[in-house]
Amino acid sequence: MTIATVVRPVAVAVRPRRRLRPRRVLLYGFLTFMAAIWLFPLVWAIYTALRPYADTQQHGYVSLATSLSIDNFVNAWNQANIRQAYVNTAIVAVPGVIVTLLAASLVAFALSRFSWRFNLLVLLLFTAGNLLPQQVIIVPLYRLYLLLPIPPPLSDNGLLYDQYVGITLIHIVFQTGFSVFVLSNYMKTLPQELMEAALVDGASVFRIWRSIVMPLCRPALAALAILEFTFIYNDFFWALMLMKTGDRRPITASLQNLQGQFFIDTNLLAAGALLAAVPTIVVFFVLQRQFVRGLTLGSTKG
Repeated sequence: MTIATVVRPVAVAVRPRRRLRPRRVLLYGFLTFMAAIWLFPLVWAIYTALRPYADTQQHGYVSLATSLSIDNFVNAWNQANIRQAYVNTAIVAVPGVIVTLLAASLVAFALSRFSWRFNLLVLLLFTAGNLLPQQVIIVPLYRLYLLLPIPPPLSDNGLLYDQYVGITLIHIVFQTGFSVFVLSNYMKTLPQELMEAALVDGASVFRIWRSIVMPLCRPALAALAILEFTFIYNDFFWALMLMKTGDRRPITASLQNLQGQFFIDTNLLAAGALLAAVPTIVVFFVLQRQFVRGLTLGSTKG
């Protein structure tokens, strides 16, 4: 007696092939085109920075390079003193961001969690400050910086002019309004029951702000920290007008050392600009997760 082995066919689920819809093709084509447009200036700057200026002068900017090297980056690093410029910018930007977020969080906490008569008026005053062009106040501010005495620990010349603290203060003044507006709107979304429960437990107002509100605002603070650091880091106007000593100027103003009176090496300047952009890219990647969370706050609330 033999045992017949019956082999049953195994049904294999075949996933239907997804058809390419014309609308989806157009969408991907549009996104690819826009990405190429946004990346083209960066790619062109890198290409220009790697070309010797003699090669560009001989064949033109729109041409294939005969040689590529990192000589422009080395020369830009030395001529513009990029290392010292990084330090100067950090002295201005880091305290500026910290003090701005600290002051803005205190004001936003008072505006969003307490009801008082001038609540809306104060918020409008802080917000209206962002609508004022910075160039409008440069003449009175310049005179004020030359007349206002500052004690020696904060200034070596007794003035706000040509000092790190002077540039830091003006950035704090102009950036606090935007931060107050963002943080106050975010703090309004926090449950009021948390504050009421903390008050019942005997927590002070400062303890509520420090231990409850600030940890919950971490995504918003991280997003603001990146934005504020970028705003202060990329500033050129105040660094040029309120700082005369070349060795103290932030990196955006230090790039002027790469320009001559009658001649500008654009290849060298492109290399310096790329070196200047490195810290902002590093800060973004370090806080990328918190930044994305901050941008999507409230997107799922109806």
